[in-house]
Amino acid sequence: MAVTGLPAEPRRITILGSTGSIGRSTVDLLQRDRGSFAVAALTAQSNVALLAEQARTLGADCAVIGDETLLPELRQRLAGSGIETAGGSAAIIEAASRPADWVMAAIVGAAGLEPTLAAVRQGTVVALANKESLVCAGALVMREAALHGATILPVDSEHNAIFQVFDFDAPDSIDRVILTASGGPFRTLSLGEMREVSPAQAMAHPVWSMGAKISVDSATLMNKGLELIEASFLFPVPEERIEILIHPQSVIHSMVSYVDGSVLAQLGTPDMRTPIAVTLAWPGRMATPANRLDLAAIARLTFEVPDFARFPALNLARQALQTGGAAPTILNAANEVAVDAFLKGQIGFLDITRIVEQTLARVQHGSLTDLGSVREADDAARRYAMHLIDPAGDPRVIRVPTRGQGRH
Repeated sequence: MAVTGLPAEPRRITILGSTGSIGRSTVDLLQRDRGSFAVAALTAQSNVALLAEQARTLGADCAVIGDETLLPELRQRLAGSGIETAGGSAAIIEAASRPADWVMAAIVGAAGLEPTLAAVRQGTVVALANKESLVCAGALVMREAALHGATILPVDSEHNAIFQVFDFDAPDSIDRVILTASGGPFRTLSLGEMREVSPAQAMAHPVWSMGAKISVDSATLMNKGLELIEASFLFPVPEERIEILIHPQSVIHSMVSYVDGSVLAQLGTPDMRTPIAVTLAWPGRMATPANRLDLAAIARLTFEVPDFARFPALNLARQALQTGGAAPTILNAANEVAVDAFLKGQIGFLDITRIVEQTLARVQHGSLTDLGSVREADDAARRYAMHLIDPAGDPRVIRVPTRGQGRH
């Protein structure tokens, strides 16, 4: 496959979260052009079999498993390969710190923040698929990127679309940024119907194939709320000029409206290999196997305003962004806990946003000065959200979930 704009020597690549959906799509692209890329490190949380397979296939220098109990199995699977192995969260951060020309940050949830920061502090190109890093600590991440000369390229299809049509040299010419959303699997359901939906139904996204957590976020539209917060850090546009528009076909991935009345949009089939390739080959372009867009076959593109009453996550996210400080961190942490509880059958679908709203109202919104203050706000929100799920428990001692490396 032709890659334009890259140096003659292979580009060194690290994938944080290589066995998740974004990671697997990235590996697929690398496999199609082995000569242009060399793999420095791959990391995963628990899918040791796939991690070992990927490391052998790509000839990675290093493979890291987040769950240290699986390290002996990883070593066994990679015996004789010459591939370095390691285990644990500290090893994942160390892998993110290894010299690389391009790092895919695809660890799910707040657990991806520290590895993403480690990659940013290299001063390299970071392909950001972990939106929670900017939601939890956007000011900190962007400050570190500026300090170390890192380039952050968005991988989310919406932010990647905006990146492709946004005039960074003339931000004053931008009128609005428009994030599109498919509306998820429950776009047409009533609140009464949504009250009874199951985790399996919430994970059955009508357009995209994604992991469990992000699929549930798409069903509540919290995913779009998190993207709103992310966009506020990625693009120099005031929060009130970032809009959300429902577009069920997911053909127009987002739009930028200019002061002269022009609206520029990026279109494509719903395949994450396209936005990944945009960042992987940047500032050039590379071919992908994504299906080509056939507008005549699609025939109709429709749009609608979100229903904020049925999907309160959108307002909660905007309120958290307007409040600032630790509010977005609290929003994200409470949401991760609530989604985890929903997937385990402990709460109902509509309880997710209820728990987020109550946690936002009760946990103190302090300022975020460093990584320690981010951790404190995150942990406080998780404890309180868990208390709402299990009122009989002591919120001071409840075990805090999802502080590992996500589901990979």
